[in-house]
Amino acid sequence: MTPHGYVALVLHAHLPFVRHPEHEEFLEEDWLYEAITETYLPLIWMMEGLVRDRIDFRLTMSLTPPLCSMLLDPLLQERYVRHISRLIELTEKELDRTKWDGALNALAHFYHHRFHDARRTFCDGYGRNLVGAFRKFQDLGKLEIITCGATHGFLPLMREQPESIRAQILTARDHYWECFGCAPRGIWLPECAYIPEVEACLHEADLRWFIMDTHGLMFGHPAPQFGVYAPVFTPRGLAAFARDTESSRQVWSAEVGYPGDPDYRDFYKDIGFDLDFDYIQPYIHPDGIRCFTGVKYHRITGKSPYKEVYNRHHAWEKAAQHAGNFMFNRERQIEHLHGVMGRPPLVLAPYDAELFGHWWFEGPEFLDFFIRKSVHDQNVFQLITPSDYLRRHPTQQLSQPCASSWGSKGYWEVWLDGSNAWIYPHLHAAAERMTELARHHRGQNALTERAIHQAARELLLAQSSDWAFIMKTGTTVPYAVKRTKDHLLRFTRLYEQIKAGQIDEPWLASIEWRDNIFPHINPGYYA
Repeated sequence: MTPHGYVALVLHAHLPFVRHPEHEEFLEEDWLYEAITETYLPLIWMMEGLVRDRIDFRLTMSLTPPLCSMLLDPLLQERYVRHISRLIELTEKELDRTKWDGALNALAHFYHHRFHDARRTFCDGYGRNLVGAFRKFQDLGKLEIITCGATHGFLPLMREQPESIRAQILTARDHYWECFGCAPRGIWLPECAYIPEVEACLHEADLRWFIMDTHGLMFGHPAPQFGVYAPVFTPRGLAAFARDTESSRQVWSAEVGYPGDPDYRDFYKDIGFDLDFDYIQPYIHPDGIRCFTGVKYHRITGKSPYKEVYNRHHAWEKAAQHAGNFMFNRERQIEHLHGVMGRPPLVLAPYDAELFGHWWFEGPEFLDFFIRKSVHDQNVFQLITPSDYLRRHPTQQLSQPCASSWGSKGYWEVWLDGSNAWIYPHLHAAAERMTELARHHRGQNALTERAIHQAARELLLAQSSDWAFIMKTGTTVPYAVKRTKDHLLRFTRLYEQIKAGQIDEPWLASIEWRDNIFPHINPGYYA
């Protein structure tokens, strides 16, 4: 039976490159460890269950180069095993501490088993290689993995240095080949930030389609006949897919969306902050900085500071109800659109992957229920990937999308305001110098080549949009400022040493060891 329409779920899995071998423990590395335990492994468990039960699902995920690089790094893999083993030890203590409280003790058992399962899957199931785990589902034809910018650089603010846009895109393409053994077909533009100038680089990388925000397509010229419910082809022949706001709001919003339901687990009530310091001290940062452990015993309850104990069964049931509601809403939405459009609409629902499991603990179960219900309990729409949609519907309207992003107010102000504008003159100057190095200093000798390669890494790391975002939002600002300055200072020192022909090899080796992303980087992309 031909479906009335399609739903494309797209998850954007990204973290900034945080790796500090110079420290035995580093607080911001926990971002990766938390995401592995709470998002990436639960999504892998979800897909394992769907494949086991022969559910013919389709899902799209971007796995960004910084995230893949960290997941493949032996040092961070070893540190994750240490991290999860420490949490298993903590839950063993919690089993004893909570033994007289039935509700808390049941939750302690739940976390104890969950952390054991995480270590078992990570170590024994996939040999510490979660990139390979996701690749398995792509090879099975269930998951389409797409790429992103090399370090999630905000491409519109590189307009004056098109070589930097080119390096961000082509370096990401190359890294994807190394990770997944094939070429990417689609790209999640970093921050969904689009300007027409990026298309030349996307075309050179042989990318076929990209994702952008709603208004970028709606304000295109000419206006899209079917709104965001069909892609358009740009004048360069790429397909532009845009976010559906209705399906986004139901999942994104903590106020009107599902994640704010009182039965769901409260993210902020964590025993790392709530329990006696002497008891919890071995399981937080060695400097005594309290941090999240992932052991949380309370549900959202309401806006009152008082929180009731989390009931896992009630939350599980609520996730099933919300998945059914989400499916029902997509059925009605697609039936209406099909009647208006006279052709099958596409509802593109893109989300940050870390929403599912990390911020919204029950999110992976919601996805699991929704996928199963969509396959078995309705016949209005099919789950699809953008690439499969284009194969079925190769003819689309021609339109030129407009500049846009999915940040606040839809353009650049999140990444360019009074809190972070100071970084851009330095980034622009470094980008111009990188082009100079690539054009005029390559091929001199092996040491100079190493220095130029490392200069390209330092520039890419400095360009990460995460640092400007953190400065704007006010979280861990000193770290974001330090990272930006450190990479720029290293780049400048390398540039000066290359120009002078006096490269400090021991220092170069130390930063190659520290900032080891993209071992096969091609500085020629800047030329």
